[in-house]
Amino acid sequence: MSVTDRVDFSLADFRRRAKLENGLPEADHLGDHALNPDLKSAILDRPLQSAAVLIAAVERRGEPSFILTQRTENLRSHSGQVAFPGGRIDAEDPTPEAAALRETHEEIGLSPDAFEVIGRMPDYASGSGYRIAPVLAIADPAADMQINPDEVADAFEVPLNFLMNPSNHRTESRIWQGKERHFWVMPYGERYIWGVTAGIIRTLYERLYA
Repeated sequence: MSVTDRVDFSLADFRRRAKLENGLPEADHLGDHALNPDLKSAILDRPLQSAAVLIAAVERRGEPSFILTQRTENLRSHSGQVAFPGGRIDAEDPTPEAAALRETHEEIGLSPDAFEVIGRMPDYASGSGYRIAPVLAIADPAADMQINPDEVADAFEVPLNFLMNPSNHRTESRIWQGKERHFWVMPYGERYIWGVTAGIIRTLYERLYA
């Protein structure tokens, strides 16, 4: 029996674990530099745009999954990539949680009252210049998505027990601005989950399930 066979991947247990996360900052940002120590100063020693994403678990037929999107190819940032719903925090947003819920509504049509916010991980710094607040929530399975085709090509769900299983995580690398950059990848069927989204998922695993 593997370690993951003994882990409780129920929605109730995710709720319990997520409620321990309160978004308090660490001594340093979590982020892309965790796998790229030589890029730490390039990532952190500059102004970062504030953003928030919604990591929402939804339970169907007794199995919780996370809601993810495939971004359209015409977006300026992270075009075509798999991402959690979310985006920049506007001046009118009172909290990162409010920003994540607003952006989710704009992208996939689920209203804020379709979610129960239960926690928030510390900020994640991306090499693309964002300081991202990952907001943890539970979604109402009865809520209907209405995808915004200007921002989202598709929305789909990936089982929590797949994403929280470290055997499904691996690292790859590419040359970026003349340097080798390492990043997490978690291929799921035809979906190639990588980069910032995979980094946040890996951080979620390390903080909640490792």
